[in-house]
Amino acid sequence: MNEPLALRDVSLGYEQRPAVRRLNAVFERGSLTAVVGPNGAGKSTLLKGVVGELAPLEGQIDVHVNGIAYLPQQSEIDRAFPITVADLVAMGLWSHIGPFGVVTRAHRRRVDAALAAVGLTGFERRSIGTLSGGQMQRALFARVLLQDAEVVLLDEPFTAIDSRTASDLIALVGQWHREGRTVIAVLHDLDTVREHFPESLLLARDLVAHGETTSVLTAENLMQARQMCEACTTAEHTCGRPHSGAAS
Repeated sequence: MNEPLALRDVSLGYEQRPAVRRLNAVFERGSLTAVVGPNGAGKSTLLKGVVGELAPLEGQIDVHVNGIAYLPQQSEIDRAFPITVADLVAMGLWSHIGPFGVVTRAHRRRVDAALAAVGLTGFERRSIGTLSGGQMQRALFARVLLQDAEVVLLDEPFTAIDSRTASDLIALVGQWHREGRTVIAVLHDLDTVREHFPESLLLARDLVAHGETTSVLTAENLMQARQMCEACTTAEHTCGRPHSGAAS
């Protein structure tokens, strides 16, 4: 089967209030896809559903892979937690060693290699609370590296970091793509999407468009997405389409 991930009439939300509605999408093996849309479009909610943090309100998420790696937004991570960079990265080995397993010398060598790959050699014993935003993001990417998953989900991976770090991490995403992994990233910078992500999914709680980035990120589609989210009402907890007709 060539579909590691498929969403079939999936609605996701909180307290029975859908933030994503009746979404149908198939992600081909080895695809590199940006999830884009206005604020409140349900982009992060979609990733939480795929990784299993949220159960669908309706529909089905079909996953046909051995593992999914998930990088959340930095705001969801407690930087005050007393843990070293090496220990944070070693969490990527959880599927290999279990929650109570011992981190061996061989595991430490893998941690060191992952840190080297993201430019953090020498940071092993630093507390994560001492890291800059860019350094923290590099450490989180190192943790994803160790998970060695077939599907990688990234939630705003390049937000609030310096341009050099962003460039280095984009290169790492490109490496995962060349290795045949399926990568899905929530992004806001459409220039980054157009330059580095061949496929896009434009979301406004409802699906607006999904396919080649050049066909998805048209002025018409982007305007439609904005209008759809502006039409959302708190009372109805829905997004209405500004005009009739199927999404392109």
